[in-house]
Amino acid sequence: MNVKQAYKKFLLKAQTIYSLSEGAVITDWVFESIANVKKEDFIKNPEQEISKPISEQINKALKQVLEHKPIQYILGEGWFYNMKLKVNEHVLIPRPETEELVEWIVTTATHQAPAIKILDIGTGSGCISIALKKQLHAATITAIDVSKDALDVANENALAQKAHVQFLELDFLDESKWKDLPQFDMIVSNPPYIPLKEKDGLDKNVTDYEPHTALFVPDNDPLLFYKKIADFGKEHLNYNGKIFVEAHVDYAEQTLALFKEKHYNYVDLKRDMYDRDRMIMARL
Repeated sequence: MNVKQAYKKFLLKAQTIYSLSEGAVITDWVFESIANVKKEDFIKNPEQEISKPISEQINKALKQVLEHKPIQYILGEGWFYNMKLKVNEHVLIPRPETEELVEWIVTTATHQAPAIKILDIGTGSGCISIALKKQLHAATITAIDVSKDALDVANENALAQKAHVQFLELDFLDESKWKDLPQFDMIVSNPPYIPLKEKDGLDKNVTDYEPHTALFVPDNDPLLFYKKIADFGKEHLNYNGKIFVEAHVDYAEQTLALFKEKHYNYVDLKRDMYDRDRMIMARL
């Protein structure tokens, strides 16, 4: 089978469950990653033959795509802040909105002393902490997660990106563990914030594959992690310290009010690229 035939077959199948544009992006990504054929190569040489082993890998990927498995998990990689990172079912897939949170932190940090200390709560793949370290070279960054499997992925990503981040296995919801952490100038987190009642309304590629501990919170306490982060910050932030969090669009105003109630001196709500209330900064 030549690349034109294989590409057309994959694209038509992918578009049975994805939009035209999404299907095309997924198809391009698969052929570049598995067959080492970029779109411009395919256009120039559509008759290029695909070997049987490569064809089998592409067919296997197609089967998984049709089972709603995210393409990032199929290929074992995802892009974040111009970095190709390892991802698997133990970590959330990095999202473009989170890149905006990183950009906000980097912009803010340039007005502070270079050697700031940053804590990343619920680091997952390590995407936030690694991106911050690569932008803020003098910063000391600690990243925690309750999942050892997630930390294994984060460590591997940090090594690949040559970014020195201290990763710690720690259950942040257990306040008795807070004493093991020092003081920080900044705290950042993209914590679990989706109430369980919303699970049925999410796409299958999220609910069937991404780690639920990193996604969901109890219906009766949707601000659980923000309450803990705010309380932790009161004890572990240095003077003029700041908290940056990603928030649920439906609970962003409540999250903002929470930090005000916890007596943070300044709070700010920022919209994301889709014009949704998404990011919050709170300063002591």
